[in-house]
Amino acid sequence: MADRPPILIVFGGLPGTGKTTVSRGLTRRLAATYLRIDAIEQTLRAGGQAIGPMGYTIANALAAENLELGRVVIADCVNPVQASREGWRKTALHRSARLVEIEVICSDVALHRQRVQSRTSDIDGLSLPTWDEIVSRQYEPWDRDHLLLDTANGSLDHLIEQAETYVRDEIG
Repeated sequence: MADRPPILIVFGGLPGTGKTTVSRGLTRRLAATYLRIDAIEQTLRAGGQAIGPMGYTIANALAAENLELGRVVIADCVNPVQASREGWRKTALHRSARLVEIEVICSDVALHRQRVQSRTSDIDGLSLPTWDEIVSRQYEPWDRDHLLLDTANGSLDHLIEQAETYVRDEIG
């Protein structure tokens, strides 16, 4: 992907759908810069700071700096509301970057629940949300075209390949 404008790839989806696994795989394939909201927010919590929108604000600032360097940046976040999606869109626009949006779902409710209930945190001190917290969470529908990856169908390699193909098609 050399000699291209910077690219911001934003993953979103409920916790436990597999977005971190897929976004990390794509990060490796593209040798991209990886930003994970969970890591930023947990660092803020550990420092005694309030979270609110601050994790997304910091991540957008880090993305902007890396886009300015011409990097491919992958943001791994729940991205549950239009306001957070608009933040990413503005960051891409202000850095003349191509924006690619990918939503990760798990259409098999039993599988999604099993994943949520059996996973452990890979971030020190981070308490993962419960199934009840996830299903009662505010999550607004997306308002424009994006790739929808369903982790209930296909292997991890296939999902990463789908994401990579979509990115390449979107950036031309």
